[in-house]
Amino acid sequence: MNFQWYPGHMTKARRMMQENIKLIDVMVELVDARIPFSSKNPDIDQLARDKYRVLILNKTDMADPEVTEAWEAYYKNKNFYVAKVNSQRGEGIKEVRRLIQTACKEKKERDRKRGILNRPVRAMIAGIPNVGKSTFINSFAGKACAKTGNKPGVTKGKQWIKINKDVELLDTPGILWPKFEDQQVGLRLAFIGSIKEEILPTTEVALELIPFLIRQYPGVLADRYQVREQEDPHAVLDEIAVNRGCLTKGSQTDIDKAGKILLDDYRSVRLGRISLERPVEE
Repeated sequence: MNFQWYPGHMTKARRMMQENIKLIDVMVELVDARIPFSSKNPDIDQLARDKYRVLILNKTDMADPEVTEAWEAYYKNKNFYVAKVNSQRGEGIKEVRRLIQTACKEKKERDRKRGILNRPVRAMIAGIPNVGKSTFINSFAGKACAKTGNKPGVTKGKQWIKINKDVELLDTPGILWPKFEDQQVGLRLAFIGSIKEEILPTTEVALELIPFLIRQYPGVLADRYQVREQEDPHAVLDEIAVNRGCLTKGSQTDIDKAGKILLDDYRSVRLGRISLERPVEE
């Protein structure tokens, strides 16, 4: 599979971020805890190279806890302030507030010496589509101030959000980057639904997910679908189709429907808390 997806509105969004970066003190970047490397936009590293950095491992309730701990250590080692967050339940939000203030401590001290008092810290919120930025912002602000949705592209333009007297947030649309050098990155983004479904070969994505699950989380597919975990992913998907009643009018197995069921079950955590990648020490 060859994933390339960079519609025009993402070019516009990146330009907007570039223009507004000078207005902010700290970059708060959300990544998906299931794929903390593949969901981290390398363009943001370039844009925010002179800013304080807070990295949020979001959706921790969907990821393997032990793997998430490893990712937290990995990014702390790279000089990020790191918080583990479940935005839906508000878990980790207080830690994010603390980290933003800690990251900007030197800057606030410089302001104080120059006689600038009570100026709020300005933070830009960034991340790829469908990483949960709007839900995070609503939880962070304690009110519904950003649109939320379970599909990419809900935030269309920038908006400043006053959290309290200490923090202002600049929300930005989710952006990917122009080219996936590693096609596995595109594939992992497809697994979690960060690339719009209309342009994805859903069945092919499901067929790629099956070997990974058998290798890294043996028994998960057998328990959920009562199938044999075998080398041929087509055979596994065919068995899922049979056991879930995914049949066409001629009683042929409908593997497209079975593939959608598998991906939906993964994205809804019905297969359990599964991380799709682990940190590799450099």
